[in-house]
Amino acid sequence: MPEPRPEPLRVAFVPGVTPTKWERIWRERRPRGRIDLTPMTQADALTALHDGTAHMALLRDTAATDDWHAIPLYREAAVVVAPKESLVADLAAPALEDLADETVLLVDLLDGTGEDAVALVAANVGVAVMPQSVARAQSRKDVVARLLTGAPDTGISLVWPIESPHPLVGEFIGIVRGRTANSSR
Repeated sequence: MPEPRPEPLRVAFVPGVTPTKWERIWRERRPRGRIDLTPMTQADALTALHDGTAHMALLRDTAATDDWHAIPLYREAAVVVAPKESLVADLAAPALEDLADETVLLVDLLDGTGEDAVALVAANVGVAVMPQSVARAQSRKDVVARLLTGAPDTGISLVWPIESPHPLVGEFIGIVRGRTANSSR
């Protein structure tokens, strides 16, 4: 009797992360393999890992713990999003001190995507600091994003539970780490 096919590998990912390259490689290597990629807020992705509705997640600033494995993948620069006609927009690479006279909106990426903050910036309520990929995903014609010097960067990690991992976790890790189809660990 053939071995039953495992359920689809379900991978959550937070705003700004674009796993399309990894999905394409997965589908090339496993034409019959199933993977479900689901965009979620950080808080929702952590809940999905806890309750098992996601097997893995691409999360922001998450380290390994007693419950999670975590592989740091890359770091991301911070940007300031400002109205197109503002003084901050005129600076090529503003520094944190250049924002001293600005209303800086807090962007809570645990509970959202940054979309609300960008809408407030467009309405001239203030400026917002966020990861570059989030700003890119929320880009609008009436705002600009500038690299913010002196601001802390953020990291993206691949996270999965230590207990009872999905049988295809190792294969996805290999793809994310850039292993070829013929390489071995």
